[in-house]
This record gives sequence, C-alpha cells and structure tokens, in this order.
Amino acid sequence: MQERLEGLLSPLVAGMGFELWGLEYAQRGEQALLRVFIDRDGGITLDDCALVSEQVGALLDVEDPITLAYRLEVSSPGLDRVLFKPEQYRRYIGARLKLRLRWAVEGRRNVQGRLVACDDEAVSIELETGEAATVPLESVHRARLIYEMGSEQPEQRSVSDTDE
Repeated sequence: MQERLEGLLSPLVAGMGFELWGLEYAQRGEQALLRVFIDRDGGITLDDCALVSEQVGALLDVEDPITLAYRLEVSSPGLDRVLFKPEQYRRYIGARLKLRLRWAVEGRRNVQGRLVACDDEAVSIELETGEAATVPLESVHRARLIYEMGSEQPEQRSVSDTDE
C-alpha cells in the first residue's frame, strides 16, 4: 500500500512545487490514517499544508486506493523529522539522530548518536559512548533527527482532514 500511495501522490505533490518527504500509512480495524509529509526550500506554511491536503484528498477520492474510512494529515517533516530514504539520511550527515529498530542490532533496539555515513544498505552512527555502530537500513523501524539548538530546520506545521 505504501509504495502505491507514494507512486500516486509523489507526482501531484511535486507538481505543486513541494517534495513528498515521506508518508506513513496505518490501518487499525476498519479505519486508516495517512500522514503525508511535505517539504521545500524555505519551509512549509500552514497554508501549504491546507492546499496539499485539499489536492491529495481530491485525488484519493477519485483514485480510491484506501477502501476504509481514513483520516488524512499533511504536515512538514518538522524539526525532529523522520527520515525515510537513504538520500534523506545523507542530507543530515553530522546530525544527531535516534533510531528505533525492528530487531536488535549489536544487542540494541534503540540507537542514538551522530550520523557518520549512509549508503543504500546501512547507516553508520557514532554512539554517545564514542563507539561506532553500523545499522542495516532494513532493520530501521523509525529514524528521527534530534533537534539541536542553532540548527536551521523549518518549523513544523500540520493540517488534518477527515474522510468518512
């Protein structure tokens, strides 16, 4: 479902002058939640989120890829942005991040430290202890930047829309 939604939404969002930073789709029982994260140089405003929410909602109504009742949320990735793709990790080499893993790697399910390198297979982290850890990307459940004062990242904005 995730890939299908990305394929559907990416051209629309790009055509509006934004980057589809990522999306999260979760289904619980007979309801679903779709979170769409957008970005662009200069940051995202509340009006940007509202505009994208309106257009994405209309496209989803026409294409109907989600057959359940769902809630649509559109927001910027925020200061503590989630990283979805290897190229996003590479943009933040040197930044601090927190990884929650699907399974233990080197005895850890949670890893925090400074991002040293990333390729298409794994990330290298300098841990708070000074040790190095290499984590396969396939083991990462969620990667989130740790905001550090003085870093230049856009302010988080959010808009919610409900489709019933």
